[in-house]
Amino acid sequence: MPNNPTMAKKEEVILLNLWASMYGMKVMIALAEKGVSYEYREEDFRNKSQLLLEMNPVHKKFPVLIHNGKPICESSIIVEYIDEVWKDKAPLFPSDTYGKAHARFWADFIDKKIYQIGRKLYTRKGEEHEAARKEFIDSLKLIEGELGDKPYFGGESFSYV
Repeated sequence: MPNNPTMAKKEEVILLNLWASMYGMKVMIALAEKGVSYEYREEDFRNKSQLLLEMNPVHKKFPVLIHNGKPICESSIIVEYIDEVWKDKAPLFPSDTYGKAHARFWADFIDKKIYQIGRKLYTRKGEEHEAARKEFIDSLKLIEGELGDKPYFGGESFSYV
């Protein structure tokens, strides 16, 4: 291929995901915010593709972003990767170190605490369900208190959290 600066190299971006995955949704939102075109490949929770198993041999789970043949795994890591690679659009993370750490903390809280409580709400009955419901509402109030009067978690513009 001739070395022509006007000819941009075509990037290959593939997302392996399951439509119901909240983690995959996070990646899809980041790709949309950055305006990245990608090929979506639906995965089956019980019958994972050979490509998924090859691209994520450690955890064997989705989502997996494949960028020019190289896999990036774990949704939070994928979103950070997207933000760093496609810098031409508005950043998803604050530029200051403390702001990034703060965003990572709340994203981790949502990924772990909110997801865990949500599973309890979905799978438990009776008193356990009511306890999970109260814990879920309390956690949402905590997030709402952190949000305050800002339109977005990061302030005035859309961000990672």
